[in-house]
Amino acid sequence: MRTDAGAAPVTPAESAGPLSHVRSWRAGVVQSLPPPGVFDLGPGYLEPGLLPVDLLGAAYARALEEYGSAALGYGDDRGALDLRAALAERTAQADGIACEPGNVLVTAGISQALQLLATTLAEPGDVVLVEETCYDLGRLILTDCGMRLREVRSDSAGMDPEALREALAGERAAFVYLNPTFHNPTGRVVPVARRHELLSVASGHGTPVVEDDAYAELNLGEAPAPPSMAGLAGYHGVIRLRTFSKTLAPGLRLGWLLAGTETVDRLAGHGLFRSGGCLNHTAALAVAALVRAGDYDRHLDWLRARLRQRRDTLVDTLLAELNDGFELDRPDGGFFVWLRARHRRREPDLLGAASGAGVEVAAGSRFGGTARPAVRLAYSFNSPSRLALAARRLAAAWNALPAHTDRT
Repeated sequence: MRTDAGAAPVTPAESAGPLSHVRSWRAGVVQSLPPPGVFDLGPGYLEPGLLPVDLLGAAYARALEEYGSAALGYGDDRGALDLRAALAERTAQADGIACEPGNVLVTAGISQALQLLATTLAEPGDVVLVEETCYDLGRLILTDCGMRLREVRSDSAGMDPEALREALAGERAAFVYLNPTFHNPTGRVVPVARRHELLSVASGHGTPVVEDDAYAELNLGEAPAPPSMAGLAGYHGVIRLRTFSKTLAPGLRLGWLLAGTETVDRLAGHGLFRSGGCLNHTAALAVAALVRAGDYDRHLDWLRARLRQRRDTLVDTLLAELNDGFELDRPDGGFFVWLRARHRRREPDLLGAASGAGVEVAAGSRFGGTARPAVRLAYSFNSPSRLALAARRLAAAWNALPAHTDRT
């Protein structure tokens, strides 16, 4: 089996199936590749062996057999009813409230959904309130659509409700953008009480909340994740964004949003949908087959177990090898570990030392304001053995860094 220069072979027991290899994982085919010999802990991708090629191949074949040429036509503007019904049923079970297909709009993922919201619910120059540290590419999409971002003070439990109240009293906002469950980049989970407080503040000012829930189904802890903010609000005043990119495959370009029916109707009337219907009709029918047959849930159980092993390998190795100049938490889900430096170490020094050790990491400053120098480490794109080696390299490089005084 061939691999690219930076990847290790994946054993059959640890892969999603015989076809989940890296045969053509090369420049010009995939979005990015690490340099030869480099461990890439930067991007929030699933490693090739975790992508279920065989499972999805069978799902596409099943959809084409069941729907025939209808699978290749223009799809319903809101997305295939079979998928929307299945997603609404899952949502109702998880949130314990009514959710109907009319609450669901199929999208081309969270990135496309953010662009849709920024161009439908807002105008260039409008303000969007965001956490001090949040998804960097979400910020980029919003600013590229002409939004002005205002960071709202946050703490270890998420955005501060009183700071949100002050921000909304001082300036009209198109919406509040939050990532409350397995936050990117910090991995934190906003407690239920804080969710209620934030919803109360936003509702009191008539400001919608956009809930980025990319990692909601990747709970790696023993306790269940809190209810979604949209579920707590009964899908009133909250638009919840979901995706299959983190649980199945980003190449599907398949996601969905959940909102009140009036909001879904308004968004579905956008010329983008009226022109060509569902943005990914064939993929939607294939995934509907997976969800209805229970294959998606079985895959999720398999994937969570492998992500849990990768998370624990990275965290345990770092905790064992790093000195007291650093701190990190074991996230309960998602893809990322958020590592903070103590003793006045500097972010450029952290990045330079990591690069010198042959490990790529994501700079904390990419994601907004940070109280201390920080980096984001993804455990999703490498095998446990590679993560252990990368962590040892990082620890050796970072432990050797000197602390700086205020005068340097």
